[in-house]
Amino acid sequence: MTGADIILETAAANGVDICFANAGTTEIPIVAALDRHPGVRAVLGLFEGVCTGAADGYGRVLNRPAMTLLHLGPGLANGIAYLHNARRAECPVVNLIGEHASWHRDADPPLNSDIRSLARTVSGWMRTTRQAGSLSRDTAAVIAASRVGQIASLIIPADFQASRFDNFRVVKKEPAYRSLDTALMKEAASAMTKGKKTAMLLGNRLLRKDGLEIAQRISAATGCDLLANTFPGYIDRGKGLPIVKRVPYFPEGALKLMSGYETIVLVGAHDPVTFFGYEGTPSRVIPDTTRTISIPGPGYSMMPVLEHLEDLVGKKKNALSTAEERHAWQAPSVPTGPLTSDVVCSAIAAVLPEGAIVVDEGITTTFPFYSVSHTSPSHGLLAITGGSIGYGMPCAVGASFAAPDRPVINIQADGSAMYTVQALWTMARENLDITTLICNNRGYNIIAVELERAGLKDFGENAHRLVDIDHPAIDWVSLSHSLGVPAVRVDDARQLADHMKRSIKEPGPHLIEMMVKT
Repeated sequence: MTGADIILETAAANGVDICFANAGTTEIPIVAALDRHPGVRAVLGLFEGVCTGAADGYGRVLNRPAMTLLHLGPGLANGIAYLHNARRAECPVVNLIGEHASWHRDADPPLNSDIRSLARTVSGWMRTTRQAGSLSRDTAAVIAASRVGQIASLIIPADFQASRFDNFRVVKKEPAYRSLDTALMKEAASAMTKGKKTAMLLGNRLLRKDGLEIAQRISAATGCDLLANTFPGYIDRGKGLPIVKRVPYFPEGALKLMSGYETIVLVGAHDPVTFFGYEGTPSRVIPDTTRTISIPGPGYSMMPVLEHLEDLVGKKKNALSTAEERHAWQAPSVPTGPLTSDVVCSAIAAVLPEGAIVVDEGITTTFPFYSVSHTSPSHGLLAITGGSIGYGMPCAVGASFAAPDRPVINIQADGSAMYTVQALWTMARENLDITTLICNNRGYNIIAVELERAGLKDFGENAHRLVDIDHPAIDWVSLSHSLGVPAVRVDDARQLADHMKRSIKEPGPHLIEMMVKT
């Protein structure tokens, strides 16, 4: 038995059953050991960003970690952009990062780098294995650390992975959560029951069905509105669940929304700030005159927090939020005409199947989707929490592995899709039920929007060269076919709806290139 066997046996014993990998020489012992441990499924990503993005999607859907296998510092660096999103989503991810043999590193070989410094940028927990005998303990510790809602990284020298053992004891470890601050909970409950205009801003793990049902009862008992950050990591939506307002992306809308409340209680949520600094606009969108009570999320088991808050404010029988009581819950109808942003979003919302998982990276095209899909059948929505583009297709891969019985719809901007187009190959190889909807507007339209907001309405040739991506035009149908995914091109709403219905019914991945008018 090798150290790599110990790692994988410990991982399986602690609930990890999938490994998204792009391995190199320093991970060869683990690659070999995967054949001996079929309980941990190996999935190849042709780029490390596909692996880390897939681990993000998997963790968001199941709220338990997948494992990545990355090659030294450069391999980790290739995946950091999508670990950044996972960190912002408070997503459990376990990184196993191969390191040079312990006796070789000081020779400063070509691939040598400061892995710890790279890992520190995204990891809430980090360790380097110092001796082969601690591999089971270290593996159990990295998994337990991730399960509190963070990225945890274990750096493992190659010689320790290859070490031989006659026997060992599998270590199991439970996550260690922080204790509730009962005084803070009482303060929040008191503020919410005073009859003033209040809102409760919910964090990622509380936006699942069980958390939303409790939040709905709190809303009914106190009259508070329910909010979410602009890009929640995962939110359940649909009939029977309350309508949760998202903090608008642009600062003007966010400031207007927040100024309407006397008290805002953050429950496991980030303090909402503007995505970028705009001259003359405050960074924090909650006004200084608004009372803010923040119940922290990272490191806490959040469901008991919400349940305790419900006990403090009191319960109301047959509770429905005011918004829920007013809402007719009639599914949207399929629009007609050319594909504009509004038409695309309405068409997708109209044909969304029950139980779907929607991974939204449509950027400017899908700004209207959240509001028009309120009455779609029950579905889960994953958003670009950290703003690091290219996450959509890899995240859809992970989501599909996490919930193979649910159709996954990835609404994907064309520019950011090129960052991780390799994910289509993984979809084809694994025959995943993912429908990728490419929003082809032939440009980085969000940059054009920001240029206009900066007052540059008639920007010149050089600026255009950094915004337009139509010279040469990307042929998404041909590109998708070359990576093994069937594809079609559509330019009106009826075509989009028909092909979506067909792709959802047929097994395996599909791509629909939507020619969007801007």
